[in-house]
Amino acid sequence: MASNTELTVQELQATVDRWIKTHGVRYFSELTNLAVLVEEVGELARIISRTYGDQSTKSGLAPSGLADEIADVLFVLVCIANQTGVDLETAISHNLKKKTDRDQHRHRNNPKLAP
Repeated sequence: MASNTELTVQELQATVDRWIKTHGVRYFSELTNLAVLVEEVGELARIISRTYGDQSTKSGLAPSGLADEIADVLFVLVCIANQTGVDLETAISHNLKKKTDRDQHRHRNNPKLAP
């Protein structure tokens, strides 16, 4: 792990793998992790909808932390990548190239996004 607490994507994958093997015993099945991911995204959606959307917070419920929920989603995504053999650094690099090739002019020409 980097000494300045910044992690590369590869270090993040290795850190999550060590945590699972040390504290989590083993990875949940891929299907279970997909269900956990959906659950975590739901928790993130709840915060976003109440903080930035039109929904109000129910009385008596303390809002959870946005950063923590994003981290939960990322953790489960990294677990799924690890257990299925996906190198996220390579995947992200390829995905950004695909998006750049496909969308380099698309969003600039979208009148809905004009300032």
